[in-house]
Amino acid sequence: MKDFKDKVMFITGAAHGFGRVIAEEGAKRGMKLALVDIDKPALNETYQIVVATGADAVMIPTDVTKEDEVNAAIDQTLQTFKQIDLLINDAGIALPGRMWELPTRDWEWIMHVNVMSQVYAMKRIIPIMMAQKTHGAILNVASIAGLVDTPGMPAYHASKFASVGMSEATAYDLQRAGADIEMHVMCPGFVQTDLYHTEEHRPKQYSDPSDPYYQSEAFLKGQQFAKYVITNGMPLDTIAATVFKALEEDQFYILTHPQFNPLILDRVNRIVKNGAPDVHVMDGIM
Repeated sequence: MKDFKDKVMFITGAAHGFGRVIAEEGAKRGMKLALVDIDKPALNETYQIVVATGADAVMIPTDVTKEDEVNAAIDQTLQTFKQIDLLINDAGIALPGRMWELPTRDWEWIMHVNVMSQVYAMKRIIPIMMAQKTHGAILNVASIAGLVDTPGMPAYHASKFASVGMSEATAYDLQRAGADIEMHVMCPGFVQTDLYHTEEHRPKQYSDPSDPYYQSEAFLKGQQFAKYVITNGMPLDTIAATVFKALEEDQFYILTHPQFNPLILDRVNRIVKNGAPDVHVMDGIM
């Protein structure tokens, strides 16, 4: 996608982090914006920022774990702008915790946000883009955690590996269908986003404050680790330029942290050589 002016972006996770800076950059390029997020006050902040630049935008508070709410947001976007040209599936959460400690509800929550929200949006928007008979683009925000594994976050890795695999398979299907829709998957490392505030956005259906896990040392250590790696990550202000360059150049994989490339190569080599995971590979990296 090279021409952005007057094109319509539908972006989830627009209230914070990647979503906000991508929306800001889209506004600067003359795009029309459908801003989607569960955090209504922060979403309004993004809305005020983009309309101050003169952009045409609509804010749509949405719980993306619910398919009916995603569909309603898409309907509102079509009613307002009549089309959708660029889908940015950015909504995401991070939940540290080892397999035998993390509650089942946390697995359900992270899979619904990080994977199923992307399913809901693509399932509905791809036919819309096809019917428009205009060039379209889809960008799924995954993570370096969708290409390599690390200790202590199996649920996060499961969701991000799913996002990467789903994006790759969808790219094949779009090619086979002859659709004029380009696919992208973004796999960033640690960036200074709002991600360590995940617990502040937990919906009631995934909440049980009485569960002793949420007062446990394991939970507290996981939260502390998430805050540390994110607040010490790459500055957020680099991301929008990276994303739009990738869109312009039709890059499928969008990577931001070359220091993790050795881990990617190590994983691939172990797979083809029948090797096993070795935690010592991450010594000095994680």
